[in-house]
Amino acid sequence: MNRSSLGTAATSTLSPAEWQARADAHRTRVQPWTRPWRDRRSRGESHPVHDFLFQYYMYSTGLLETWHPAPHERLLDTPDARARFREPDYHARHGVIARDPGAISPRQRETLATALHTLTATRDRPPNFRCYGVHEWAMVYRGHNVRHAQVAPLRLPQADVDDFVESRPIVCSHFDAFRFFAPDAVPLNRVQLTRAARPAQEQPGCIHANMDLYRWAHTAMPWIGSDLLWDCFALATELRTLDMQASPYDLRAFGFTPVCVETPEGRDEYQRRQRALSARAGERRDRLIAVLHDILSPAQ
Repeated sequence: MNRSSLGTAATSTLSPAEWQARADAHRTRVQPWTRPWRDRRSRGESHPVHDFLFQYYMYSTGLLETWHPAPHERLLDTPDARARFREPDYHARHGVIARDPGAISPRQRETLATALHTLTATRDRPPNFRCYGVHEWAMVYRGHNVRHAQVAPLRLPQADVDDFVESRPIVCSHFDAFRFFAPDAVPLNRVQLTRAARPAQEQPGCIHANMDLYRWAHTAMPWIGSDLLWDCFALATELRTLDMQASPYDLRAFGFTPVCVETPEGRDEYQRRQRALSARAGERRDRLIAVLHDILSPAQ
């Protein structure tokens, strides 16, 4: 058995029955998210919490549903396996089908290197647990782009939303949240964020940086395997829930009680949940870093 640098996992070879069962189980756990999204889209409906992971990241639901083995797993070479796991990402040799890292193009390798650099830099930076999700409030400051108004109105008068934004320092560290700030809220952020400086600004306490683990996992498919992709997606659904519960939108019609960050009690709840989610994100970030390091190592 060859030991993997990803931990104690040993290289294993899956029989047709084993990998087909894994593929079925993966599809079963993913479809409660992908099917409702497709159904809503076909009806022209929207969900202010759940749609985000499909609209913002814009990844194919079919790709999310399609299973790939973990990095240490191979498949017995059969016609069914060859039809499902094809070149150039996979190759069949000596009775088994395995990934072929040599198939990664220079451009893909550069993209994976960028992901590894961002993930590592984020991991190594001290977390900030004092943002309290105010980025969502800054986006609707002074009535700018209240994007969910048709399905979820603000739960406070606009004047109260504006007062809260102005009452405390905004410490957003995630460029893709900052770039949606209302123009008048941009100068209120302590740091003027830029896309180019993203690796130097993101930190592991950030709700959106931790949601982005799904972005990096999807970018690294099929090399990381569907188990890690699912773990990042599932965590992202919880992060998005907290993100929107702490927003100024009234989501009670969708079954979400507000986390009232405009109050001391709400900020305490937000920080407690943010810390717990950040700890879980750290474990997934470490796994992504380990896999990407292996993929990009010269030995490959």
